[in-house]
Parts: sequence; C-alpha cells; structure tokens
Amino acid sequence: MNLKHLETFLLVADLQSFTAAARKLYMSQPAVSFQIKSLEEDLQVSLFQRGDKRLSLTRAGKLLYAEAKKMVIRYQKIRSGIEDIKGLKTGHLVVGASTTPGEYLVPLLIGELNRIYPGVSVSLQVAGSGQVFRWIKDREIDIGVTGSASAGNWLWCDPWIQDDLVLIVPPGHPWVQKGFADLAEMMAQPFILREPGSGTRRSFEQKLSEMGIDPVRINLSMELGSTRAIITAVQAGLGVSVVSGLAAGDALELGKIKRINVPMDMKRSLYLVGSRQNTDSAVAEEFLLLLRRKKKLVPEQ
Repeated sequence: MNLKHLETFLLVADLQSFTAAARKLYMSQPAVSFQIKSLEEDLQVSLFQRGDKRLSLTRAGKLLYAEAKKMVIRYQKIRSGIEDIKGLKTGHLVVGASTTPGEYLVPLLIGELNRIYPGVSVSLQVAGSGQVFRWIKDREIDIGVTGSASAGNWLWCDPWIQDDLVLIVPPGHPWVQKGFADLAEMMAQPFILREPGSGTRRSFEQKLSEMGIDPVRINLSMELGSTRAIITAVQAGLGVSVVSGLAAGDALELGKIKRINVPMDMKRSLYLVGSRQNTDSAVAEEFLLLLRRKKKLVPEQ
C-alpha cells in the first residue's frame, strides 16, 4: 500500500472533492483519481460514494480513514526520528504565517535557517491568522506565526515580538498638519480594513472594545485581503486604515502615507503557534529556537 496514495486519500476525504484535493496537491485531477482507484483496486472495495455535489466515505472508506491517519502519524514520527539521527542534514519544514509576519519577517528567518542547514527545505504558506490556526488544527503546517492569539486545548500560542498598529491617512488628509485625532473623529472616517479573521483586524477591534467602543461602529467602506493593497488604497485617498507598523514602515518613510496618533493603546504582539498534538520535529524545534533567539533580525519600528 503506497503511503502517498493514503495521504491523497485522506485529503480527498477531508475536502470531499477530487478537484479541491488536486488543486491543493498541485496535481491533475486524473492523477488524484488514479491514486484513489489504485487504492480501491488494491483493497478490492469502493472507498467513496460519488454523489452529485460531494463525495462521502463508504463503510470501508471510514475504516481506512481512521487507520490511514494512524499510519501517516506513525510515519511522521519515524521521519522525525531519522531527522534527529541525521543531525538536520536533511529535512522539510512547513511554516504558516499571517500576512504581516509572512511578508516582512519570516522569509528573513527562513533564509537564516537555510544558511545554517543548507540541506533543509522550507515551505511558507501565507494567509490570514484564522486560516493559520486552521492549518495548525489540521496539522497541515509545523509552525505558525500570527498577528493574533487563539485559545484551544489543541494548540500552544506564545507571544513573540511587538508590532504596533498605526492609524494611516493619505498625505493630503486634514489631520496631517496637527498629527493627531480623537476617537470620535477617527470613528467617523471611512475605513479600509483587512478581512474578518485577519490578525490585524482582530487586534484593532479588540483595542476598540477595550476603549468601550463597539467595533460594529466602524465606518467600513472597503475590505481588502492584502495589507499592501490597503496601503495603496489609503495613499490614493480612498479612506483611512489601521495596519501593522512593520507593514507600513517603507510607505511612511517615503511619505506615501502619514501616521496619525490617537489616544488609545496600539501595541500588539505577534505570536508563535503550534499544535500540542504534533509529532516532535528536529527541524521545527530548531526553527523555533531561531525565531526566539534572532529577534535582532526583526527591523525596529
């Protein structure tokens, strides 16, 4: 029985779709179908009931799913042990990061890991913090770096570095001359924000709640899935925003946008996250040590 075929089977079962699994594996749908067919021929059973919209597991498929999960976890333990024996001469690490750390910080640290351990390969997946937490829960990544914290007995979540939020406006905004705004003025402005679930938005809404302001009062004019896109939109005069200080640094320095002070605590932490149930990995442990020791690589705000 081919382990890769089992991993493909598990993904198809989780996503309930050959097409979605093929997209995630960067394979063609016929290639995924071939692997499932090979498993079915090997076991001489049907593993899926093929409906009009979604796949569902047959009784045999449910049995295989439970056992295949155990086999894959066992294989990961073996791989982890071999990594330890090899002394990190080889290995693979999958890191998930929310937008701010994923675009501005984590690539620097992956480069440092590659310099120390050139035989180790690293994959970086970037999405909102909410998606990173889901990846951790589903064990699709080894380590996460996020812009907000999450609770759950299935994960650990440790503060890493500080990344202040900043209120940004276009260069020609009336506030630029005085350099500050009160909360009532701020809440009356049209806001451009990240999507719900992003670490930056969660942090901003939490800061408002701490000030006794209901986040539903935000005058939301636009939601964008990229901090870079938000900065560009603010520069174009489409609204104001609250973004990561790390993300806004270059645009502020170049004068493309302006920072406005407001009477509220804008400090927040970035977090290192991982699964409590994950198999220990020598590569993951080494990268965590690097993240915790190499804060000097992080540009100061």
